[in-house]
Amino acid sequence: MPVDGHDLLKRLAELPRGRAVLDAARDMPGVYLVGGAVRDLARGVVPREVDLAVEGDPDPLLAALGGADVEHERFGTATVDGVDVVRARAESYPQPGALPEVRPGTIDDDLERRDFTVNAIAVALGDAVVHAVDHAGEDLDARRLRVLHDASFRDDPTRLWRLARYAARLRFAIEDRTLQLASEAVADGVLGTVSGVRMGNELRLALREPDPVAALVEATSLGLLPAGFVPVRPDDAVALLPTGEGRRDLVILAASCAGMDARAMLPWLDHMGFTAAERDLVAAASRFVTGAPLRAASTPSQIARAARGAPIEAVALAGGENARRWIDELRHVELHITGDDLLAAGVPQGPEIGERLRRALDRVLDGEIPPQRDAELAAALE
Repeated sequence: MPVDGHDLLKRLAELPRGRAVLDAARDMPGVYLVGGAVRDLARGVVPREVDLAVEGDPDPLLAALGGADVEHERFGTATVDGVDVVRARAESYPQPGALPEVRPGTIDDDLERRDFTVNAIAVALGDAVVHAVDHAGEDLDARRLRVLHDASFRDDPTRLWRLARYAARLRFAIEDRTLQLASEAVADGVLGTVSGVRMGNELRLALREPDPVAALVEATSLGLLPAGFVPVRPDDAVALLPTGEGRRDLVILAASCAGMDARAMLPWLDHMGFTAAERDLVAAASRFVTGAPLRAASTPSQIARAARGAPIEAVALAGGENARRWIDELRHVELHITGDDLLAAGVPQGPEIGERLRRALDRVLDGEIPPQRDAELAAALE
């Protein structure tokens, strides 16, 4: 079924910024709705973003929309109030994996540089004329992902990750030839032509997908993840994280890394551009070091000793009632006294201060003494 441009523009007008986009582009030639927005609107789905391509100077459109919030000069793109505007361009790749060399182009040039046919459809905002690459309409109807040309993955290996993300998010099948090209590209080592940071950025995008585990499953099937990486859906652990606390993406990553050799996992995380703090968190959580003592704990103080100092993500992955109790209750229990109180009472400076405070906190946690200053001080001085 061909894409109906007039119907798409009606659907665009119903979006929060859609009417403003149409009003801003009125009487401006060469402004097009492109990419994922067209794909999703044609499917009756609210798009994640509104992307516009402009033949020629995009500044008048940006001004009509209220001025750019963010500009990316290299690629001629800008964002204004949630609407992405790009200057229609042609591009070429000087070598596999390199960033493209770009130059101004027509809308048809712009579509030819895109990743998959279903993302290479444009609708002119002025007259609703549809532009599309070959097979775009039929692939959209068939819910199928197809690259535009055989060198696509070699030119830009990050498209392999996009293939995984789109297959998971859209639940589109991968066209046979595209799957073959992806397999050949991975086998030929194209992943090594792109920096680890760029590939790591693609992994982080996958972890932010609506269903990140499905995206990781697709990526694994395409050979994009290292040996021992097995996508895991740690729903119970994620459910233990309080709202606004913890990194759900790193819980999923850590659970999926549990089968990797630590000697391979740590360099891989470094190569993929994770920070030292993120790397150490994933390493700690993936090893489940906290798990055995936490599950074996039988008193509140034993739970605290097992969990204290571990990232909340690691405690969540350890799972069970003790993990829930630590996260929801016990980690919030604090003494009313400090080391200064013990120093004032004559305890010498040194590690004994910390040990006495820990013993007093254990007794509060176990209900042996009330959570009151005098009782805590007496217990710490025993």
